Formats: sequence, C-alpha cells, structure tokens
Amino acid sequence: MDLHTWLIYLLAATGLSLSPGPNGLLALTHGVMHGPRRTLFTILGGALGFVIVIAGSMFGIGALLKSSLTWLIVMKWLGGAYLVWLGLQVWRSPPIGVELSAKAQPARGMQMFRQGLLSAVTNPKGLLFFAAFLPQFIDPQRSLWLQFAIMAGSFALVEIATECLIAGMAHRISPWLKRSGRRFNQGCGAVFIAIGAALPARS
Repeated sequence: MDLHTWLIYLLAATGLSLSPGPNGLLALTHGVMHGPRRTLFTILGGALGFVIVIAGSMFGIGALLKSSLTWLIVMKWLGGAYLVWLGLQVWRSPPIGVELSAKAQPARGMQMFRQGLLSAVTNPKGLLFFAAFLPQFIDPQRSLWLQFAIMAGSFALVEIATECLIAGMAHRISPWLKRSGRRFNQGCGAVFIAIGAALPARS
C-alpha cells in the first residue's frame, strides 16, 4: 500500500470511527458510567472485534479477487454504492447521547472488554461496511497479509484513539451531541458519500 492510498484509508477510517455506531455509543456510555480509565477495557475489546471483522472480510474478499480481477471492479462499484447509501443513512440519523446519571456500580474489566468485543463482532452492519470498504484499497498483486496488518493495525489505532477521546470527554460530549449531533452526523455522512462516489473510479 503506497503512502497516498494509506492516507486516504486513514481519513476514511477516522470518519468511520467518529460516525455514530454501537461501539462509539458504548464508549460514551461507559465513559459516563465508569470513567475513562476503566472504559479502556471496553475500547480494547472493540478494537479486537474490529480486527476480527476486518480479517473475515479481507481474506474472504482476497480469495474472491484471486479467482478473477473482474470481481475487483464489480466489488469496488457495489461497495461505492453501499458507502453512498450508508452516508445518506448517517446524514439522516438522529443525534445520539446518554443521560448523565450517577455512576453505576463498578464493572469487571473482562466484562467490559467482552461487551466491547461483542458489540463489534455481532454488528452485521460492520461486516457489510468492511466488505464494501476494503476492496477500494486492496491490491491483489501485493501480499494480502501485509495489507491486512497495515489496514487492521491502522484502523485499530484510530478506533482506540477516537474512543479514548470520546470516553475522556463523555460528560461534555453527550450534551453537545444532543444540541449539535444532527450537524455532526451530516458531516460524517458527507465523508462517506464523498468516499463512495470518488473511490470506485480511482485507478
């Protein structure tokens, strides 16, 4: 993966991490309930879950692409259409937020880790997203394992950094999302629409 492609991937991964989703909401909720330090268990579980989903998507797609390069073109255009559709859904989605109530009873770290992991791997939209997203960046002429390490590692780091920020600022972010969350969703949706429209035509 060349630097230009990786930077585009990094931008898209950041947009995905910031957009409304189960793991972001879980990090926000646990940040309010348990504090940012304990929420790190939730965040690491979610990051591992996304690595598992990326692996399942990427190696399944990689096996398909080896059979015919025509599938790469087909999947890029289908994936681009899906990303545009997803962007429209995010654009129209209502703002998210949680009620800032008193702190809950402390949860076990492994319990929070498991919640983050299951939130990522059991979300069918995540698998669909990566099945649409990854073909835009896979080069079938290069090592799939190396590309997996770069893409999964980059996404995991972005996801951890983003959710740590969300958890650390949970008490301030939640009221802001209630006030300005719709405009925030529209911004995230616009990123997906732009990526979905532009990437399939990229050589």
